[in-house]
Amino acid sequence: MKTMTTNATASPKTARGAATRSRIVDAATELVRAHGAANTTIDEVIEASKVSKSQIYHYFADKDDLVLAVIQRQAECVLGAHEELLRKRNSLAGLRRWRDAVVELTRETDCAGGCPLGSLAAELSETPRTRAALAESFARWASYFEAAFARMQARAGKRPSGELKELSEALLASLQGGLLLAQTMRSTRPLELALDMAIDHVAGRVRG
Repeated sequence: MKTMTTNATASPKTARGAATRSRIVDAATELVRAHGAANTTIDEVIEASKVSKSQIYHYFADKDDLVLAVIQRQAECVLGAHEELLRKRNSLAGLRRWRDAVVELTRETDCAGGCPLGSLAAELSETPRTRAALAESFARWASYFEAAFARMQARAGKRPSGELKELSEALLASLQGGLLLAQTMRSTRPLELALDMAIDHVAGRVRG
């Protein structure tokens, strides 16, 4: 998996250092997820991770550096799950199984919380460094759909068309919009409708 580029300080050189850094990022990720980046302070991260201020600044230049690490952590979790769900999908039936899995995961959380990356994007997309990191994450996510569409066309004996990138972005947009409305309405229905309509559109373009 491609590693996200940030301006973070160098990676720890020991297992103990890696564990400490990971604990800091874990704590920051939970706090940001619960309260937002703007409402999360370094002191709160120190308390939650049980580290000293000097340890925080040994691994992160400043709060912005730590927020970039939070984005990377959320991207690893979210994209890792979707990459696994989409891996080797080469049919519309497989794409619909991905859809069913996403709906079920959303239902299991009672539609609360929304998409971790979507929530970060809503808060952090006006700051250049965080916007760039988020844009890279969404581009990687869309690339999983694009690869699945290409496999679908190859299975049908067709050459990949030039619109697969646009189709992948449209499906990702439908997913994000559906997750947002599901969170707001506390119902998976908007998500189901958005994904069903997007997949029907994909079916028409990939088969056509």
